[in-house]
Amino acid sequence: MEPAAVDVIVIGGGQAGLSAAYHLHRRGFVPLQRATGAEPTFLVVDANPAPGGAWQHRWPSLRMATVNGIHELPGFAVPPADPVAASRDILPSYFAEYEERFALDVLRPVRVKAVRRADEDPAGRLVVETDRGSWSARYVINATGTWTRPFRPHYPGQERFRGRQLHVADYASAEDLRGKRVVVVGAGVSAVQLLDEISHVADTFWVTRREPEWVEADFDIPARVAAIAGVEDRVRRGLPPGSVISVTGMHWTPWARAAQARGVLVRHPMFASIEEDGVRMPDGSFEPADVILWATGFRPALDHLAPLRLRTPAGGFRVENGRSLDEPRLFLIGYGPSQSTVGANRAGRDAVRAIMAERVPVAA
Repeated sequence: MEPAAVDVIVIGGGQAGLSAAYHLHRRGFVPLQRATGAEPTFLVVDANPAPGGAWQHRWPSLRMATVNGIHELPGFAVPPADPVAASRDILPSYFAEYEERFALDVLRPVRVKAVRRADEDPAGRLVVETDRGSWSARYVINATGTWTRPFRPHYPGQERFRGRQLHVADYASAEDLRGKRVVVVGAGVSAVQLLDEISHVADTFWVTRREPEWVEADFDIPARVAAIAGVEDRVRRGLPPGSVISVTGMHWTPWARAAQARGVLVRHPMFASIEEDGVRMPDGSFEPADVILWATGFRPALDHLAPLRLRTPAGGFRVENGRSLDEPRLFLIGYGPSQSTVGANRAGRDAVRAIMAERVPVAA
């Protein structure tokens, strides 16, 4: 059976994907499900069973007041919410209302298996193969994010540990760790936030590979935009994006200040190995542990793009302004400099502008 034809297919219904869909709709594209035959079309497919992107999977104790970096979707502000409400209760509802308000007709759950070229024509179509059929598109906007690819580094002896190991993606609540000795691994925002939270009910021991560089300035919108700009050169050269923290340093947050005030924001060097009941430090000393919490970030979920053979020897994708330099029919948004919510919004808009510039000649 021939794949169904669509002008633009958006893979992912999180912040970046919905931003792209919004701008496509504004520019006259209609959801494929509503097409009458004359209009340019788009289709958004999402692997999640419900709206909300990664927000629906965040830990319950992540409150609206402590969420790092909410930025409203274009055209519709986040409704007022109780600061102590769980973000995973508020934001998926906001995303659902957004999809309905702008009639984006997101198709879910749809798992994308592969994206490949229909033929050797560089101006031809890309075929998106899923568990619910295949589509051929003039352009693919990939907005699959990172939540489904938690990164767990490997250390010697890891398989011998008799305690519990979990990633931030698996974390539910501090109460589950009450009375335990918890080694928190990582230097990012989530690591510090959970260090503060868990330390109220457990004995914590914080380790990082590098000494955190604390920045006194607030991590406001201008600071976020500057952080986005800091990783653009890496992805342009096809290097893995790296973390925003590696560019910006650690900004003081309310939970970092709280942890510091209680004397738990004490950083130790990364352990050298893991043993049955704890971790062995570089100086040979031993730290007992019941739990190791890996707050070590995520990697882009891009395995479905493997048939395009775009990954560089360095392990990244060559991307500039959200567009693949090696496959111009493909846009990678929510990747590299557009990982943040404000960056994802901008990337969705810019991808649609680039598509429109090729569809409609620009006046001299």
